[in-house]
This record gives sequence, C-alpha cells and structure tokens, in this order.
Amino acid sequence: MKQRISSMIMIAAVALAASGRAADDGSKPADLSKPVKVFILLGQSNMVGMGKLSGGSMRWGKEFIAPVVSVYPGAYDPKADYDSLKPEKTVALQSFGGTEPTPYPGGGTQVVRGFLQPAETGLYEFNPGYGDSEHNIMVVNGVEVHRMVPGGKAVKKSVKLTAGEKVPFKITYLIEHADGLGWMTRVDVPGTLNTLVRQQGKFPYLLDGAGNWAVRQDVRFVRYMSGQGPLNNEWMGIKGGTIGPEFGIGQVVGNAIDAPVMLLKCCIGNRSLGWDYLPPGSERFVENGKVYAGYKDRPDSWPVDPAKGKATEPPPWLDKNGKPIEWWAGLQYDADTGDAKKVLADLATHYPDAKNYEVAGFFFWQGEKDGGNVVHAARYETNLVNFIKALRKDLNCPDAKFVLGTMGEAVKGSGDKVMEGQFAVDGTSGKHPEFKGNVATVYTHPMAQGGGGNGHYGGNAEVYMDVGEAMGKAMLELLKNQK
Repeated sequence: MKQRISSMIMIAAVALAASGRAADDGSKPADLSKPVKVFILLGQSNMVGMGKLSGGSMRWGKEFIAPVVSVYPGAYDPKADYDSLKPEKTVALQSFGGTEPTPYPGGGTQVVRGFLQPAETGLYEFNPGYGDSEHNIMVVNGVEVHRMVPGGKAVKKSVKLTAGEKVPFKITYLIEHADGLGWMTRVDVPGTLNTLVRQQGKFPYLLDGAGNWAVRQDVRFVRYMSGQGPLNNEWMGIKGGTIGPEFGIGQVVGNAIDAPVMLLKCCIGNRSLGWDYLPPGSERFVENGKVYAGYKDRPDSWPVDPAKGKATEPPPWLDKNGKPIEWWAGLQYDADTGDAKKVLADLATHYPDAKNYEVAGFFFWQGEKDGGNVVHAARYETNLVNFIKALRKDLNCPDAKFVLGTMGEAVKGSGDKVMEGQFAVDGTSGKHPEFKGNVATVYTHPMAQGGGGNGHYGGNAEVYMDVGEAMGKAMLELLKNQK
C-alpha cells in the first residue's frame, strides 16, 4: 500500500523548508498505522558524513597556568563566600588536565584557582570533570561557564576568550571527588554546525525550544557500515562529531510525508561505482589492452588475450604472502544492500512498533573515486543505469525514486565524465526515458562553497546541510506523482 502525497502539501513543505521553518517539528510520534517510508542512503565518504559539528573538543592542559587548590572545612555550602574564607590548606598542582587524574589533598570543599590562556581567539564551552568530579561550578573571567549540582544536569554557558590573554578561572567542587581533568570546545569555528546554528541562526529546526539539539520522533535514523552496526538506531537528532546530508533530507521529507519515515544509511568511504559498487549484471569489457572486471570478478582488470577478448580469464589475485585477496567487483554493493535487507527484515528493531514498510526512494552521493580512474569515469553512465535498476530489483521496489548529487567541484560544461553520466540519468534533462519522473540529479556545485568531494568540502557543515535539503526537495518533486 502506498501513501498518496498531494502536490499542494509537497509544495508547501518545500517552501517551508526553504525558509528554515518546520511544517512539523517531529515532536510527536508518527502514525504507525501507515507503512514506514524507507529512504536508503548510499555513496562514499561524503554520504557517510564529514561536516564538522564543532571545532573539536580537546582535553585541557597547557592552557591552564599556575593552578592552585585550596581546601575549606566542611561540605560545600552554597551560601559561603570561599574567596573570603581562610582555607585549611593550599597546594600548588604540579599537573592539571591531560589524561591522568591530578593528586588532590582531599577532604572538605576543594576550590582550584589559576589562569587560562587560550591559543586561539573564540567562543569556548567547558566540560570540567568526569563522573563524580563533574559536580562542580566553573567560572572563567567572571562568567559562570559550568554548573552541575548532584542529581542535576549540567548547565553551560559559552565565553569569549582572546588568544594569548590570561584570564582567571575557578572551579569549586561540590563533592569531595575532584581530579582536575576536563575538556574545552571552541563553538564558533567557521563552517561548523554549532557556529551555523547557534551563532548565525541558520537551520533553526535543528534546535528545540530549550536550545538543545532537537530530536524528531517521526523520523528514524539507522546506519550500518559494511556489516557493522547498527552504528545508529535512534530518532533523528544531532549527535557525534560529524554530519552527512541526512539531517537536511530528514527535515524536508519528514515535514512533507504523512507517514513514519526511516533514513537508512548503508555506506563507507573510498568506493567506486566502476569496481566496489559494480552492480549485478555488469559484464566484462575490453579497453586499452585490458579486460575490465564484470560483477564478481577479481581483480579490477588484467591483460587481454587478443584471441579470447573479454573471455580472457583473470590470473590469480594474491597478496604479497601468496594468499587470495578477498575482494571482488561489486563487493560493496553486496555489503550495503545486504545491510539494508537485514534492517528491513527486522523492521521493529529499527523502527519500534512498526509492522509494514515501503522502500520509497534512494539517495546517492558518490563519484570521487571513479573520477580518478579514466576508464571508470568513461563507464560511469553505463554503471549508474545498471546500479539504479539493480537496486530496485534487489530490494523489490520497482517504483522507488532515485535522487543523486553531483560532486561539488564538478562544473557543468567542463567535460567531467562522471558528471555527464550523472546528468544523463536525470529524468528531466537526461537521455533515458525509463527514468522520467523517477530519477533526479542535483547539481551541488553552487552549494559547495569552493570545496570538493575529495577534500570533504573542508568539513563545512553548511555544504552538507544545503545538499541534504536540496536532495530532499528533489525527492519530494519525484513523489508528487506517486499514486
């Protein structure tokens, strides 16, 4: 059973997504009387996701200068002014931060004071302590940046610091446990998701009303990687250190589709369509004196016997120790479709309480590795056509839509063979009539901000969000005519 999606709803959803406003914040669970709409995400490293969440957390150490711990009698008293009280003892700490706990005197209420001198100017967030030692109040340059009382959650505030400028810090531990460990994060690094959302106000739907990363209760995010997983199996929300295009995709399709949605990502980096992803049914061919592998062949090419042509059998493919190399043309195709089938066969584990599903579409962002191989690049169109057909057949979804993104560095009219193959399958401007209305190619160069796929767009999260939104909108356009 397929859920009809009206053009009016679709157009409204696209407009809302473009404006940054959500038609539905996803805070309510989806209607599980309807089949789950499953969208499968495939590709290489940029689909895996290399957009940076922040500038990277780092354990603190040499930034903290002359730390001294003072011990005051009795348990922590929130009414006490420890700066005016006389301590029982004061000890200069010989080490502070890093990976090994700092020896503390213990007993009473412990307060560490010293100076902080950052190497870079920026807006910083602090996470002082691990486990019990996280129960503390930290103040940097007069600003309370961290407070976690026993039984409560951490409350944080970012503070602006200047490179090379020493400012005072103070950590007051609320229980006896203290170890001097912690980490700090610069949260305003250009291009990171933290900066884009929290400093520049972009993609506001990623935050909830309290300013935390929002979690959609109607879009499930599941991720496997070459048989490993689930690496993610949760409601869609920001976590970890990097993002892919799934968050833009999930927002757009989640808002528009009146049914549960699952984004199922099965991919790994450094894979080519001409070799690792080569789909079933692909045949050998001869080029420049070599036979190139068909599906299940190994290695990727070998010298041709003119008398036999493509019937020339490959020699044994062995490693330096004489053992067979366990890789073949299409192995990644087998692994990723195998992971997808595993998830769909155990639907309720991956979408709680769901009973039915429909593979509604595929998202594909790939091409960097093929672009580095002249023969694979020239065959990209042929392989892509076979890839789309094989996916629909293997996953029993002949009507599933297919959206792919070009490589951001590839420019129209440049003669890029991979891009030519990608646009050849586009249902509007391409040359394959069977893909009309069910395949769309998204031109990502205008969103790449001068970056490229091989360089992971410099980790710029805005590129990944923009591409995700664009791919989601392209999918909605294809779904308009779904009955």
